[in-house]
Amino acid sequence: MAKLKTKTAYLCSACGDDFPKWNGQCPTCKEWGTLSEFKVSPKKNGRIHELRETKNLIDVLSVEPKDRIPTGLSEADRVLGGGLLSGSLILLGGSPGVGKSTLALHICSGINRKALYISAEESEEQVALRARRLHVNPDQLFLSGENELDGIIAHIDRLKPELVVVDSIQTVMNSGLDSLPGSPSQIRDCGQRLLEVSKQKNVSILIVGHVTKEGTIAGPKMLEHMVDTVLYMEGDDRYDHRILRAAKNRFGATHEVGIFNMNEDGLHEIANPSEMFLAERSVNIPGTSIYPSLEGTRPILVEVQALVSNANFGTPQRNVNGFDYKRLGMLIAVLEKRLGLLMGTKDVFVNLVGGLRVDDPAADLSIICSAASSTMDKSIGEDIVLLGEVGLAGEVRSINRLEQRLNEAATLGFKKAIVPSASVNDKVKKIKIDLHPVKFVKDAFQILF
Repeated sequence: MAKLKTKTAYLCSACGDDFPKWNGQCPTCKEWGTLSEFKVSPKKNGRIHELRETKNLIDVLSVEPKDRIPTGLSEADRVLGGGLLSGSLILLGGSPGVGKSTLALHICSGINRKALYISAEESEEQVALRARRLHVNPDQLFLSGENELDGIIAHIDRLKPELVVVDSIQTVMNSGLDSLPGSPSQIRDCGQRLLEVSKQKNVSILIVGHVTKEGTIAGPKMLEHMVDTVLYMEGDDRYDHRILRAAKNRFGATHEVGIFNMNEDGLHEIANPSEMFLAERSVNIPGTSIYPSLEGTRPILVEVQALVSNANFGTPQRNVNGFDYKRLGMLIAVLEKRLGLLMGTKDVFVNLVGGLRVDDPAADLSIICSAASSTMDKSIGEDIVLLGEVGLAGEVRSINRLEQRLNEAATLGFKKAIVPSASVNDKVKKIKIDLHPVKFVKDAFQILF
């Protein structure tokens, strides 16, 4: 069948109406000499929709779900919910240079099954250089520099891989659209087509996506809605470790994190993150304390540092790394109102060492005690951990999963723990650590100072 040719039409610059043939006078607004020629592109999307059969839910439930495919990285499996699920569409985002392509190559090598790596940004030779540096197993890994959507789908049909990596979605284009690669219409259409391929052919597809300066996936928000899992790779140039988080996961939990160490030969899993974050901890220095964080089901001990000094200008500074800025302001207000420490003329700096970001209210007690320690110039014992949510009345409220947090602290040699009294139960009491239950922040201050 011959392709439709581009047709010519005429547009009136006065009223905006278009007509199939040229006229001296516009038939609509009666203006003379206002028609100009433009090209009308025919519809290029000639896909025929195939009607899919309907199934009874009983028949679907009788089919045993397929086993997940291990990625070869237990930290990645933890975040994904046990591994790759056949027919899933996964979106991986992160800052430039954080290790998205490196992680994708590790997964392609680790599944030990046929995988197709679509490198729309780099040539096959560039990907091969990285694969050699990472010691990637090349036996079942196929590369392609294709960036046209129909060509990518043709490669999938030909090779029939179990995993496809598209790096990145912003450089893939559908020639049937007139917009440039990376535009919202291109990203939306390419994402939808890849979703259809993953579901119909039961193939796992990992899409790598660029992020904006705000840290969100570039392109329409619809892209995050249509995929099954949204992963974010986080990292700091000052540190070698990388954190993999799930912002959305239809087949697993979203609160798990995977922690890796990045070096010249790729990503390496960190078995005990607490030891890494406490490797250079400060001892017997005012303003420091230890907080047992909980990232998913894994407890991680983090050093909290606070520095309080006299303000040199009229407005005191409030700076924080790794914690919510507004919540820090609330804790400073509690210090001044409920505990009598004058903070209105003080600069307050808080830092969670190691670049880890915590949004858990259980860190409140550790942060407020660190700030008080720096203000009073009195150090907190090196074998003490603090955890508890602080309310506006100065009370210490209950937290979740206290047992797991304290077990990790006891394993690493900590002897004492100041905890909310409402969270203490029989299981917590059996842990080999000296418990100090408190109801108010002032009770914790009496124990510490």
